Amino acid sequence: MINKDELQDEMGDNHIASSANNPVREDAFDITDDEKIEKIKKDVENILLTLGMDLNDDSMKGTPNRVAKMFVKEIFGGLNPEKKPKASTFENNYKYGEMLVEKNITLYSTCEHHLLPIIGRAHVAYISNGRVIGLSKMNRIVEYYSKRPQVQERLTMQIVQELQRALGTEDVACVIDAKHLCVNSRGISDIESSTVTSEFGGKFKEPQARREFLDYIKLDTKF
Repeated sequence: MINKDELQDEMGDNHIASSANNPVREDAFDITDDEKIEKIKKDVENILLTLGMDLNDDSMKGTPNRVAKMFVKEIFGGLNPEKKPKASTFENNYKYGEMLVEKNITLYSTCEHHLLPIIGRAHVAYISNGRVIGLSKMNRIVEYYSKRPQVQERLTMQIVQELQRALGTEDVACVIDAKHLCVNSRGISDIESSTVTSEFGGKFKEPQARREFLDYIKLDTKF
């Protein structure tokens, strides 16, 4: 019989998400970022001491504080709703009616099962329904939802849903191709494999629009 810990490990290795929303507690923001950093710093210190590290060494002295600040301010900063980018949209005055594709958006996230990096590219597209959004805002939306403990499937859906809300249209698509260091550097240790996920809304569910989007992704745009 598989015990509880083994079952949880198996779920993590298979990248099973429990919800389309990040599992954040209701009291997640009852304390300030500075208070979180102090608490995490002590926890990181305890982990390193338990592993046998000498925290009096000049190289290690600042590690607990550096890690705590990185968690709160950087790699998990997207958990804080106050950091959500303003997805300002504008009227499509020039009547552009074809799809707009923003591809090769650099993506850095963190696997919520092992807290190891996810590194890859996001490709995002939409067809205007009367509103357009600034190109950099698409990058910022990808970045915001990436800066959380994540599952790639959920991240892909969240990017699409956020753009659908901002633009007032279902016609949004996203494809993510990323390497998971929990696969590449541990467990099976397959350094070559990557994970591809997609979410297609509205017109992108139609074969012709989907194929056009995927063909744009393949274009060589190196300069």
